[in-house]
Amino acid sequence: DVLLGLASSGVHSNGFSLVRRIVERSGLALDAEAPFADGVSLGEALLTPTRIYVRSLLTVIRETGAIKALAHITGGGFPDNIPRVLPDHCAAEIDLTAINVPPVFSWLAATGGVARNEMLRTFNCGIGMCVVVAASDAAAAKAHLEASGETVWQIGEIVARPDSAEQVIYL
Repeated sequence: DVLLGLASSGVHSNGFSLVRRIVERSGLALDAEAPFADGVSLGEALLTPTRIYVRSLLTVIRETGAIKALAHITGGGFPDNIPRVLPDHCAAEIDLTAINVPPVFSWLAATGGVARNEMLRTFNCGIGMCVVVAASDAAAAKAHLEASGETVWQIGEIVARPDSAEQVIYL
């Protein structure tokens, strides 16, 4: 099976205690231009509404039946949300280079001095929903999702998990 990642619209509603501390540390006012988004205030950029995936996903479910599992990437990021849809003997290997990370996350990491693993645990880092499909169904599922307006990347695969390994492995 493979893991498809659906692009987020931004921070969504996760990690705002940390976001507030980073904004304070930056010294920027919320009405200042966002350093990562031209022509938009920092407050507007950070409060971009959460992308809702229901219509797109229902279309794929109804038309292809290809979706095996869905993991909404909310608070807890990849390491807390993806394992919820995996059997204990499986792990998700995620290729972080396959994700087009929005500039807001780079700004948060750099300005806040937030380490990679903490970013991946706190924020969606550009992926709002993970979709598990058979490798043979990936192209069709991706095409249906893109036709519904989603930006989709194949970000990893589901592999056998040794007993002592984490359930989310970053490549």
